[in-house]
Amino acid sequence: MAGGLAALLDDIAALAKLAAASVDDVAAAAGRASAKAAGVVVDDAAVTPRYVTGFSPARELPMIKAIALGSLRNKFLFILPAILVLSQFLPWILTPLLMLGGLYLSYEGAEKIWEKVSGHSKADPGNKTPVPLQGPEQEKAMTSGAIRTDFILSAEIMVIALNEVANEPLVSRAIILAVVALAITLGVYGVVALIVKMDDIGLHLVESDRSPVIGNALVKGMPKLLTALGIIGTIAMLWVGGHILLVGVDELGWHAPYAFVHHLEVLVAGATGPLGGLMGWLTNTFFSFIAGLVVGAAVVAIMHVIPRKGGHGEHASDHAATETPRPAAEHARIVPGAAMGNSAGGLAALQAAERKARNEK
Repeated sequence: MAGGLAALLDDIAALAKLAAASVDDVAAAAGRASAKAAGVVVDDAAVTPRYVTGFSPARELPMIKAIALGSLRNKFLFILPAILVLSQFLPWILTPLLMLGGLYLSYEGAEKIWEKVSGHSKADPGNKTPVPLQGPEQEKAMTSGAIRTDFILSAEIMVIALNEVANEPLVSRAIILAVVALAITLGVYGVVALIVKMDDIGLHLVESDRSPVIGNALVKGMPKLLTALGIIGTIAMLWVGGHILLVGVDELGWHAPYAFVHHLEVLVAGATGPLGGLMGWLTNTFFSFIAGLVVGAAVVAIMHVIPRKGGHGEHASDHAATETPRPAAEHARIVPGAAMGNSAGGLAALQAAERKARNEK
């Protein structure tokens, strides 16, 4: 009896060790997969704060929560099942899917540079009404737009992560990707929440006189942080997109481009001694960035040269020029002070009107 109990305990201990090892394997694989998608993750964190900028501070966190829930729905209800089915029954399609994603990332990164250099922007300047005064419909529209953008970025993250665990069994693959999806979503939107509330935290520190120096630094640092994230996100998109394209064409049979980059990586790594690993990685990253920039610039040129309805660049400007602008008087009728053309003016006018109404009562 005692011997049987001991054997049972040994079996339980062995199963526990096996389960622990499996958890460790899943965690390690999820970590590798997440690291490969880092470029897209940074861009996701850089893009999202723009969707809640200008809204009332009380609405920022609820909007971020709604976007995060939409992101989880995107990943678990649509993206994850689709890529698992494709990887199980059409594994050859993974490389073309990755290359399409790399092409998109390269295009997005190059277009951001083009917009900065040319002064063109995707932003729609048509509605000058301050964001907080545009009503709940505007909040819903911005949240929906953020979730749609997240779908594209999430698809890229999940496909890149899948490529790292493509040789795992189906169940392990599903668990690893689910862990990646949950961890990245919580991480990205946790960081986004901290970013958008950074100025509020700083303002609270200043007003409470607890740490005015730190508070002022947080308030002044938020715009710089958003700018830095935008730059890092653009670089990361071009680097990741270019690397995906280089590796993809190599796997499809055109070996020259990636062989050249890999050869230089090995040469630099061998010539830089203790820093060889870092310098080799930087070499590969630099040429991946160049590849992404070249390919992305070519796509941007095509997208901006071919005339099409609702296009970019000069065509978009021509389209905008044909629209009948809303008279300033109409804005003034809708929102007192909105004709001033800035949020501060509109909010000040609204607050003044509310005070006047209270005094009359």
